[in-house]
Parts: sequence; structure tokens; C-alpha cells
Amino acid sequence: MKAKYKKINRRVADRDFKYYIFDWDDNILHMPTKIYLEKKTQNGQWVEQTVSTALFSLIRNDTKNYRPPQGSWDLAFRDFQDYKNEKESGFLKDTRAALTRVLSGAEKPGPSFMSLKETLVEGRLFAIVTARGHESATIRQAVQMFIDMALTPAENETMLANLRGYRAAFDNLSEFGSDVDELEYYLSLNRYHAVTNPRFKKWLNSVVGDEEKERQEQSKQFAIRDFVEHIIRLMSLSDKGLGHRSISVGFSDDDAANVRAVEEYIRRELSRHFPSVKFVIYDTSDKALPNGRKVVVSGQLGFDF
Repeated sequence: MKAKYKKINRRVADRDFKYYIFDWDDNILHMPTKIYLEKKTQNGQWVEQTVSTALFSLIRNDTKNYRPPQGSWDLAFRDFQDYKNEKESGFLKDTRAALTRVLSGAEKPGPSFMSLKETLVEGRLFAIVTARGHESATIRQAVQMFIDMALTPAENETMLANLRGYRAAFDNLSEFGSDVDELEYYLSLNRYHAVTNPRFKKWLNSVVGDEEKERQEQSKQFAIRDFVEHIIRLMSLSDKGLGHRSISVGFSDDDAANVRAVEEYIRRELSRHFPSVKFVIYDTSDKALPNGRKVVVSGQLGFDF
């Protein structure tokens, strides 16, 4: 059934090509999910202690004072996985709780919360790249939840008008599906990578050596490259092509180690393989900087998250 006439923003055809990659925890939302560790006391005993993702990013290399229970990182991160018998993923429960606190004013959002919101409203392509182990479908559901809860009715209408505009401009459509159909199509175009997920690890293991495959930073690098290659493939399918416009890709993460690794990877690899792409890293690790630190890695780009 064809949808009734809805607004179509055809002006999106003249927009620049800006795309975004977001880490999730403490970058978009401060999630309540805890990591289970053991901490060494002053008398040398090990006691159970749960830590937040923000604290873990600071202590994860402190092996003298912290260790996973029974030497198992799977036990430490047991709340960062999906399970077959659960009615709803813990990730979705925690996302709902975090969004509720933000929207009620009880807690500040992550530094890239508004950036994701603006990306969605504008209908731009994006990727979620997280160290979690959930299925891609679960992360996509969390983005849908973000849309349902964080966007106002007016913002939702604007988003859909933009999505129809992109479909008209780049897919040559003159008729559109329902709002649900168009949103589903848009969400299907994006990437949702949880780099400790078994499916992701299987893919990663096929392209990197054994000595590298367990490194979180290495995993995120390949997820970022996958997204860049994905958007270039999508654009090559359109008869509009790139024309005179360049592609810009921004990456935001609150983990300083990930930021350094990604910056080095972009300088060493991506800028060489994709010389026409402008890369910008947004470092949100410094809590004293509400808007984080912007690093232009390739090209001269006024890129404002």
C-alpha cells in the first residue's frame, strides 16, 4: 500500500557528504552496565568489585591491582553479551534506563549524544562501533529506541522528510513506503559493529594475524574501514556519483587508547587508501571538555559535532 503524501526535503541532494562513526558507552550514553572484576587490597587479598565502563577505560591496563574473576574476561563482561533465553537484551534495558535518566534531567548525556541525534534527524549515514559483544541487530534496536525516545515529533517528521529526499535524489524514487518502511530502509544502510561479538571476531580473524586479533583497538580500526568502504560502495551505485563533493567521515570515542590507535591508523592506512576522504577524530575522553577535542587527520574540514 502506498503511503499518503508526506513532506519530501529535496534540498538534501545539495548537501555535503558527511558521515559519522560513534562509540556508544560514555560517548553517547552513560550506561549503567557494570564490569565484574577483582581488586587487590592493601593486605594482598582479592575482593570482588564492579566498575563502570568509564572507570574501566582508566584501569584496564592495571593488571597489578585488577583482574577478571577466575581469570575469565568472559565472566567480567558477562553483561555485555546477548543470551538466547532472555526476553530482552540487557543492552536494550540499560539503553532505556540511560535514556530515561537523560530525558528526565537526572543525568547528563554523553558528549556525542546530540551529534547522534542530529545525524539521525538529518538522515545521514552512520556506524556504531563498540567494544561490546552484542549482535548487530541488538545495537540497531537500541538506535531505534533512541529515535523513539529522544526525537521529538517535529524532529521525527524532519528526519522522515530528509530520508524521502535522499531516496528521491539518489534512488530516483517518486513514490515512497510508509514511515516505518522508510525508517527501516534507512537503518538497514548503517553499520552496527560490536567488536567482541563472536560473528565480528570470526570476520576479523579471517583478515588479521593471531597476534593482533585480540586487540580492541585493532578491531575498531577494521570496523571503521568497513564503514568507509561501505559508504563508498553505496555512493558508487548512485547515478549521482560523487560529483564535485568530497566525503567526510568523523569518528568519536571516549577511550583515549582507542582514539590514539584510530588516529594512527587513519594517518598510516586510511588516508592513503582513501585520499579523497576527509577524516576527523573527536576525542571525548577528557571530561573537563564538554564538547571534547577535535583532531583533523586528513584534509581541511570545518567539522563541528
